[in-house]
Amino acid sequence: MLGRGLTVAAAAAAADQLSKFALLRHFHESGCALHQEAVTPFLNLVLTCNTGVSFGILNSTGVNSLLFALVAAIIVALLILWLARVPATFLALAIGLVIGGAIGNAVDRLLPSRTGVIDFLDFHIGTWHWPAFNLADSAICLGVAAMLLDGLLLRRPTPQA
Repeated sequence: MLGRGLTVAAAAAAADQLSKFALLRHFHESGCALHQEAVTPFLNLVLTCNTGVSFGILNSTGVNSLLFALVAAIIVALLILWLARVPATFLALAIGLVIGGAIGNAVDRLLPSRTGVIDFLDFHIGTWHWPAFNLADSAICLGVAAMLLDGLLLRRPTPQA
């Protein structure tokens, strides 16, 4: 299962970085700058950088991006250890999504041309906006949801001693 999970992780991280590269090209930028373009009545394409944690938490604390990247690396290492012991494909793919999302966002923090994680999907209803996010965030959320589904609903036979 390790190979399957790491393949999903690589695909998620690559899709995230390719989407951010395409966004920067679309807005003719090399790094973070404020841009916004309406795509549909409920979706804007934006270019914004999150220097904090999820959804802008700790965005203005001045905590170093290197520290956040180090924490992500530790989490990824722990998830890989877990992934190496997972017997089920569904859980391996879920863990792979979380690993790939964490790597995708950590790459943003380590690139010198970026001051934080690039977020670009801005869903809204009228003037109420969900915090902007990216494909890495989506992979993490889907992976965690799948882990919860696996743990709560998918029963496995208990091993016999």
